[in-house]
Amino acid sequence: MKFVVVGAGAWGTAFALHLARARQTVTLVPRRLDQAAVLATTRLNADYLPGLALPPEIRVTAELGTAVREADAVLLACPAQALRETCVRVGAAKIVVSLAKGLELGTHLRPSEVMASVLPGAIVGSLTGPTNALGVARGDPSAMVLATTAASAAALQAAISGPTLRVYTSDDLAGVEFGGCLKNIYAIAAGCCDGLRLGDNTKAALLTRALAEMVRVGVTLGARAETFSGLSGFGDLVATCYGGWSRNREFGQRLGEGRTVAELVAHRKTVVEGYKTTESFAGLCAAKNIDAPILRETHAILFEGKKPAAALAALMARELKRESK
Repeated sequence: MKFVVVGAGAWGTAFALHLARARQTVTLVPRRLDQAAVLATTRLNADYLPGLALPPEIRVTAELGTAVREADAVLLACPAQALRETCVRVGAAKIVVSLAKGLELGTHLRPSEVMASVLPGAIVGSLTGPTNALGVARGDPSAMVLATTAASAAALQAAISGPTLRVYTSDDLAGVEFGGCLKNIYAIAAGCCDGLRLGDNTKAALLTRALAEMVRVGVTLGARAETFSGLSGFGDLVATCYGGWSRNREFGQRLGEGRTVAELVAHRKTVVEGYKTTESFAGLCAAKNIDAPILRETHAILFEGKKPAAALAALMARELKRESK
């Protein structure tokens, strides 16, 4: 199958490396012309995935239109807030799959909804799970879930899968995407626990209640409860909240250690998806009257100047109730 990967950050580069290893035809299209020139010449992505060379099988080009016309499937490896603009640049495509994990600000749309609104003629889907870029690039055994309602899901699943990456399918597109969005928010909260040096008891309790909140929020918004027990829910939550590589967890850790949001977001090369997603999801929950106390306290830390210790105290002081609620 012929793939185009749009975006040459760590994740896009890693996925291009995986597809080449799986013996698929792959073209990597950086979003910037200067980056495309450097990658094509040096075959190294020193800024985002240093130390791993691009094999000759990976074609690098800045000619997005030509690449898309020749492709069977397009993978969008861009931040969630850049997804709409990227879809406009993609234009006509047969199958478009998002690797992003976040809700669009203002509209509160999931990645597949953004893609469908801009590319109404394309089959859309999302590919997500407990994976980090370096692990996929190195070929560490990993698993992901491909969510789409398309009849071609099995063919796409087979093409993306390989000896080091097992892909499952799901038709609960909402559940898979909500899990990918919410876990980044809870990873920031988990990172705050790390920064405050609160230990395993605190973090385990937080993640257990975060999973319950994830299910409650997701089901209210139309997802299936069982989806959150899978790779895009529980799996990605654990990986992102404990992984030393997790940008969202590390961001929360720095906040717990006393850094400010302003200094942490200034001049970043990489995107912390949970930051903007917290803002968008908080607005969505408010509009839908959904009770999400961990999300609400994380929003207060990020956008209202609340101290992480004070947010934790507020969660601990909530009304006592049965565990199932």
